[in-house]
Amino acid sequence: MLELYQFELCPFCEKVRLILDYKGLEYKKIEVTPGIGQFEVFRLSGQKQVPVLKDGDTFIADSTEIALYLDSKYPEKPLIPADGIARAQCLLMEEWADESLALKARKAFMGALNHYPNFRTSFLPKNTPDIFKTFVSAFPSEIFNAIGMGLTFGVDILKVGEKGLKKDLENLTLILQTQPYLVGDKLTLADLTVAALTTIVKFPPVAYFDLPLDLENKGIPGIADNGVYESFFTWRDRIYADYRQPVDKSSSNNFNSDGDNQPTSIEIE
Repeated sequence: MLELYQFELCPFCEKVRLILDYKGLEYKKIEVTPGIGQFEVFRLSGQKQVPVLKDGDTFIADSTEIALYLDSKYPEKPLIPADGIARAQCLLMEEWADESLALKARKAFMGALNHYPNFRTSFLPKNTPDIFKTFVSAFPSEIFNAIGMGLTFGVDILKVGEKGLKKDLENLTLILQTQPYLVGDKLTLADLTVAALTTIVKFPPVAYFDLPLDLENKGIPGIADNGVYESFFTWRDRIYADYRQPVDKSSSNNFNSDGDNQPTSIEIE
């Protein structure tokens, strides 16, 4: 069985999970502990970043390289068009989403954590005591910045990220007004990439993440609830409904469950 070394809330890991579900491939998630767990990832793959996919004795790092590998090794339900122009458009948009859209989305997400205390508490489990919600709301914004992006990103850069994200969503919305997918009339890697990388902007209305958190339909204030982008998120949620396998939280929402569909923690030898 394929094994995916991952962080559950990493958008690039979500991109790979969406690709695997689209292709109908069974896989096991290996949750990597940030820091110490990444040393094991380095031993296996020669670098410390996730996602890393293990297929037999082969390890593939980087979400784009994983996508290319899967399309070559498992060609049913292809991700990349054979036509030269469509192929170029697909790969260009996928690269743009990885390098630009994802960074702007992360900056906007961290900016929302800074400026909207209620946004922080909205991700807590429903049964969280009020006293803990109050603590999280009052927690210094700088701490969230440090956890999420590092101290090199200040408030101004976060605002620029949000502004750029809004422009990108407007442009994506315009494209999708005239065609069903980003590169014409067939779904491609570009669609799955954009869909996955925008989950932290507004989470889909169904549970797709193995976390004991109430994520469904939560999103960045001023963007997720803005009617200008409604048709884009409707399109994105349709991609998820058609191709992503939801999490069965009725059986377990334990992040370290031993079930086949639950992520298991990486073990350091």
